This record gives sequence, C-alpha cells and structure tokens, in this order.
Amino acid sequence: MLHSDRYITFNYEQFGEGTPMLILHGNGPDHRMMAGCLEPLFTEEDKIKRIYVDLPGMGRTPAADWMVSSDDMLKAVERMIAALIPGERFILVGQSYGGYLARGLLRKYADIIDGLFLLCPCVIAEMQDRELPALQVMHRDSALLAEMSGADWEDFASITVVQSRSVWERYEREVECGLKLADESFMQRIKASGGYPFSFDVNDVPVFEKPALILTGKQDSLTGYKDMLKLLDLYPHSTFAVLDRAGHNLHLEQEAIFGAAVREWLSRVAEAANLQSGGAAV
Repeated sequence: MLHSDRYITFNYEQFGEGTPMLILHGNGPDHRMMAGCLEPLFTEEDKIKRIYVDLPGMGRTPAADWMVSSDDMLKAVERMIAALIPGERFILVGQSYGGYLARGLLRKYADIIDGLFLLCPCVIAEMQDRELPALQVMHRDSALLAEMSGADWEDFASITVVQSRSVWERYEREVECGLKLADESFMQRIKASGGYPFSFDVNDVPVFEKPALILTGKQDSLTGYKDMLKLLDLYPHSTFAVLDRAGHNLHLEQEAIFGAAVREWLSRVAEAANLQSGGAAV
C-alpha cells in the first residue's frame, strides 16, 4: 500500500527487480487484468521491476472526494510516481483509459520514459467523438453460450469478439474480479461532471522518440483503432498493429500475437537503453 499526501491509499503489486515499469489498467478492472497477460512473458533476465497499480476508485485503491476529473486522476498517478520511483527512469504501459493517462504522463515524464506500450488505448475521451467499428463477433462457442447468463456474461459478450471458453475463463479470472470491486459511481461522477477529457490537448506533446508498441483490435467497439492511426507521427519508433479477431479484450483473444509483440518491444527497449548507456549494438 502507498499513501499519498492527499488521502489516497494506492494498492499495487510488484514483481521482479531492475528498471521500473509502471503499468496502468483501464476503466473498471484492477491490476490483475494486466498482471494476468504480462507476467507470463517476463523472465529474471529482463531486469524489469513491474509495478501493477490499482487506479483510484478501482480494485483496492479508494477514490477521494477531491478527484472530479481525469486531470485529478493524472495528478494522483504523478504523486504515486514521485513516491514510488522518484527521479528514476521507467517504462510505461497503459491499457484503454490507462493508455489515456499514459499519454498524459508524457507531458511531464517523456525524457525519462524508456519505452511505451499502449494496449487498446483510449485516444478520444468522449465516446460520441470516437471513430468506432460495430461489434462483430468472430467466434462464438454455442455450448458455452447455452450455459451462461446474467450480468457478468452480458458485460463479457457486449465487447468480446472471440467468445470461447478459454477467453471467458481468463476474463472471469483476470477482468471480472476487478470489475466487481470498482466504484462505478466515482467514474460516473467524473463523466457526468464533464471531467473525463483532460483539460489540455493530450496530443500537444513532443514526439516520443523511444521504442513504442501500440496494439489495437480491428473489431474493438469501445476505443477502436482509426483514431490512434492518425497519431502515429508522434511515435516514430512504434510498432503499430491492428489485429483481426480482436476487440477490447485483445490480450485474451490474440494471446500469441500479443506475447510475441510485447517480447519484441521489450528487446527494442533493452537495446535502446543499452546504447544510451554506452553499450554496443549486437
């Protein structure tokens, strides 16, 4: 637990030692979503300290009354960075709303961020302003469908492109568990107050020259992919992929490609950091 100076108790889980990697999940789940898809990809040789955070109002991090906007959410994350990894270089990962926050963090921390991974990022805060495809289910397990009912399944089916048993089981274990803890009234309060978009232009930042990875789903009906495509000039050393048979649960639906892309990105991050410290390219 990490206590901030403005009455927020941050819950986080940490694995490994080395260069810090700050990992921000999306709106609703908690840190277990990102730990579930990323931890199997790391080895001790990576020398990366993975920090999986529960954002305020989600998981076991409570919201605070003073938080009424995404600007405030960003301030809270910045205070967490100041307390956990003050002045250290780090790697940044953000999924969905966490990707929106990650892009906001670039304003202040771009010079000390050694790599950036955006997974199904929220590019435009307001849903009505996004360019989105319609939900298209690419695979449906009829036997599983016959067994399932209730709000949990409806939430899953409303955004999931590959509705298989294996995807459902991981969703239940890694995503739904966090959704049950979320303070829904908190995020609804932010949206209702008009505070969901940042008060500043999140795209008005210097070009990010470090290795980046941006993964989006061709059938992602929540954040889409076309809005991110328009911003690629801001990330000249990014691998940008639009995966078919993938929606907002891309990490579950395209597990193999996800893993291969992350490992390739990690190798680029390590190489760039080695060259910066005076090592030789191999």
